[in-house]
Amino acid sequence: MTIVIGYVPTPVGEAALEAGLAEATVHGDDVVILNSPRRGATVDADLVDDAATAALVARAADLGVTARVDQADHGPDVVATFEAAVRQTGARLIVIGLRRRTPVGKLVMGSSAQRILLEASVPVLAVKPPA
Repeated sequence: MTIVIGYVPTPVGEAALEAGLAEATVHGDDVVILNSPRRGATVDADLVDDAATAALVARAADLGVTARVDQADHGPDVVATFEAAVRQTGARLIVIGLRRRTPVGKLVMGSSAQRILLEASVPVLAVKPPA
């Protein structure tokens, strides 16, 4: 089976990566590390370069996990990008990281993580980075 891990190079993304790789190691799953830029973004700080991509794949391999990095554009709907990855790979689980947000921030900005939790067609494991 496959696990889709939402990844950005931040403590939140690292928490998701660690949890997803741990889950894959225990269950013998492959992983797809979804590092998805916004459609049309020519520069995106959350987008990993070729060296970082190779390092992520090597990190998984060190744990005995087969991994690949997917950088499909997500446009305005990141949930659709996760769902496409799930359909494409037959994934059994999505792993995402959560960041701390104020109630006002949640109200004003909405939450991609919340939408993934509510709308995903497979179970979602949501993790927070260590405090």
